[in-house]
Amino acid sequence: MSATTLDATILGATTLGATTFMAREIAEIPAAADAVLAAGEAARIGKALGARDFPFVVVCGRGSSGHAGVHLRYLIETRLGLPVSAAAPSVVTGYARPPQVAGALFVVVSQSGRSPDLVAATEAARAGGALTLALVNDPDSPAARASDLVLPILAGPERAVAATKTVTNSAIAGAALVAAWAGDGDLERGLAALPERLGRALTLDWSAWSADLDGAPAAFITGRGHGLGPLREIALKLAETLRLPALGYSAAELRHGPRASVSAATPVLALRQADPLAEGVDELVRDLTRDGLRVHACGGPLGTLPWLGDGHPACDPIAMLVPAYRAIEAEARRRGLDPDKPAGLTKVTETL
Repeated sequence: MSATTLDATILGATTLGATTFMAREIAEIPAAADAVLAAGEAARIGKALGARDFPFVVVCGRGSSGHAGVHLRYLIETRLGLPVSAAAPSVVTGYARPPQVAGALFVVVSQSGRSPDLVAATEAARAGGALTLALVNDPDSPAARASDLVLPILAGPERAVAATKTVTNSAIAGAALVAAWAGDGDLERGLAALPERLGRALTLDWSAWSADLDGAPAAFITGRGHGLGPLREIALKLAETLRLPALGYSAAELRHGPRASVSAATPVLALRQADPLAEGVDELVRDLTRDGLRVHACGGPLGTLPWLGDGHPACDPIAMLVPAYRAIEAEARRRGLDPDKPAGLTKVTETL
């Protein structure tokens, strides 16, 4: 996607009510994606990783960065066959137990790179013999300094407390890393098309879903596989920006205990990418709709929300974040809430 086309897309989006930092930063997502892909650092590091053998991978992140880490986990496991575990930083900071990670790859994903627990976990992994890699927006951050390798996500400054473009760029950087590591040309082509699709996603109107959240005591987001990290990210944005308790479950998990909590009062958003898990999402949408529940679906034959049509199944869930973000930001303003400064939150969260 050319810079001229990206700039035109962003200009058009900003005229659609981008009056908050969050809205402006959502509008910057296509250009940010183009920047991190054009830089080529993810591909360079990915090729270097391909020359090494790792017994397993550990991914460390919290909140939105943790959701980008879940997306990375699915890519590593499906493209490389390596088991991936999620780090529990409190094992290091609270229980003082160093991890046994000799020879492994440890990836810390963090927008700011400043949370003490993530930094401590990275330092402990490096001391334990892991190769450490930081996916960060600030390449001079403590997490970056604690790592052997640094992959800047190049999202640019982000002022809204609710992260948007740093989330999409973290996921895109991770995907580009894996594409080069695994030699996956199909994924590389999907990523090359992604900035343009993100630009078109800015024009999609999901207000039918966000308006349906009015008065709801809770909301559910569902999907599977490559969609798991993004759907959990949407649930987080509902909680922090609209103050709405929201739960993100895989379509398989939702059929277990959580299904009992879904009612006509709790809208469901389903994300569906075209891959081997698609039918399971379709079946859940059919079942919930048959039961008279309020289901909004993106993608596939049962889709009710505007969508671009199928692209690469690992990239589409990233693009689905864009209309969801826009709808949530607009709904927050409609309710008189400030999406840039959610109650009780700060931009950099430091935990131990």
